[in-house]
Amino acid sequence: MMRLVYLCLLLLPFFSCKRTETADKQKASPIDSTPHQPSYTMDCKMLLNEARRYDSTLLAQNEINDSLARIAIKAFTGYAAYCHDEAEAPIYLIKTASVAKAINNIPQAKLALETVVNNYPGFDNMPAALFMLAQLYDEVSYLNDEHEAARLYRKIISDYPNTEWVIVAKGALAMIGKSDKEMLQAFRKKSK
Repeated sequence: MMRLVYLCLLLLPFFSCKRTETADKQKASPIDSTPHQPSYTMDCKMLLNEARRYDSTLLAQNEINDSLARIAIKAFTGYAAYCHDEAEAPIYLIKTASVAKAINNIPQAKLALETVVNNYPGFDNMPAALFMLAQLYDEVSYLNDEHEAARLYRKIISDYPNTEWVIVAKGALAMIGKSDKEMLQAFRKKSK
C-alpha cells in the first residue's frame, strides 16, 4: 500500500488523471521503427508536435479517457520509435508507461520502460525509468516479482548513488516483502 502511495506521489507531476472505465486486459504493442500505415508522414517534428498535443490534452483532463489514452500511447510510441535518436524519445516512452499504467495496460508500460532501460543508457532520467519499472515488478496486482524489483532498486542505488532516487529506492527496497500493516508500522515509527 505504501509503495502505491510512493508511486502516486512520484508520478503526480507526470500524469494527474484517473480512470473512468475498466480496461480489458491489453497486449503491449511492440515498439519498432516501421510505419504503421503506408501514408504515415515520417517527420520527427510533426510526430513530436502530435505527441505534445496528446500530452497536453491528457494533462488537461480531470479523468482519463481510455480511448484517448490509447491514441496518445500510439502518438508517443510512434514518435519514440521513428525518432529514436531524438533527446525527447525516452521521455515519451516514460509518458507511454505512465499512461499505459493508468489504463491498466501493464504489458505496454513494461515494454516502454524496458525500451528506455535497454536502448537509452545515457538517459538523464534513467533512475526514474528504473524505479517505475521496479514498481511494476513490486506491485502484487501487476508483475508481482519482488526479486526483480529488488534487483532494480539495488541497481538504482549502486549505479546512481548521487541522485535523489537512491533515497526512494532504499525506502522501497526496505518495504519489499512486508505487509501493508508492517509498512504502516514502519512509517509511523520513522515519522515519530
